[in-house]
Amino acid sequence: MRDLLSSLASQGRSDLEVLIIEDGSTITSEEVVREFENTLPIRYYAKANSGPGPARNFGFAHARGAYFVVFDSDCILPPGYFDAVDRVLTTEGLDAWGGPDRGHEHFTVPQRAMAYTMSSVFTTGGIRGGEKRVGWFQPRSFNMGISRSVYQQTGGFRFDRFAEDIEFSIRIKKAGFRVGLISEAFVFHKRRASFRQFFNQVLNFGKGRALIGSVHPEEVRLAHWFPTVFTLGTMLLPILYLWGGVLFPVAIALFSLYLSLIFFHSLWVNRHPGVAILSVVSALLQLWGYGLGFFRETLRQHLRK
Repeated sequence: MRDLLSSLASQGRSDLEVLIIEDGSTITSEEVVREFENTLPIRYYAKANSGPGPARNFGFAHARGAYFVVFDSDCILPPGYFDAVDRVLTTEGLDAWGGPDRGHEHFTVPQRAMAYTMSSVFTTGGIRGGEKRVGWFQPRSFNMGISRSVYQQTGGFRFDRFAEDIEFSIRIKKAGFRVGLISEAFVFHKRRASFRQFFNQVLNFGKGRALIGSVHPEEVRLAHWFPTVFTLGTMLLPILYLWGGVLFPVAIALFSLYLSLIFFHSLWVNRHPGVAILSVVSALLQLWGYGLGFFRETLRQHLRK
């Protein structure tokens, strides 16, 4: 939280209004907020836990501006973030937008690895997309902006948690608003502190995508099954070893090639061998977690029907 507020204070903008919504946390950020009362026009709200969706709607309802921007508390804004947003809003007239996330050189090696795999085209980052095509990009709530009219006409987030931002983005698009990616408006995203926490997070991401499919069936495509297929494939490796004959070395070769692509691409992007090695670990956990979460929730929905 402190790093996020410090980066907001460094934007050099006099037109910002900062709202901190404490959604039932047992370790509050109130003392950190007080550190910035003289440098930011900041307001702090503490409320009972209701999930990230309702908490963000609470912030929208109390905000005064014409545009609302949502950040996760573990994000850091680069200098000129809002200048980049202003330029695109002036030229393209977007109603809603999102920006990408990156790892920072001062993050821990595991955090940089997780940041890489969350945005890589070789993992579920490829599903998230990164194109600038208006109307196609789905903003994520770690770095998401909307106009006041979008909130008023859509009612904000509908899901309490688990892919609440994706569901909201889909409804924004269906309502006819102009949505796009502002690639220059990126944030440095710390992600989780440990791989165990990261696995649980992506498990919920997979579950969330299946929940999306229950209300927007057209938004679950073949690509969203890739993590599940990959997970089931790795589970079948021991069987192939025992009875697969020539299929086992072929599967191992493809598996090794895929992980090698992740390693060398991460090494090229991050210029750090340790980050590249842990990117392979992070990618496996990400695909297994997402794949299991998506499969379990999809299966649960079909059994309920």
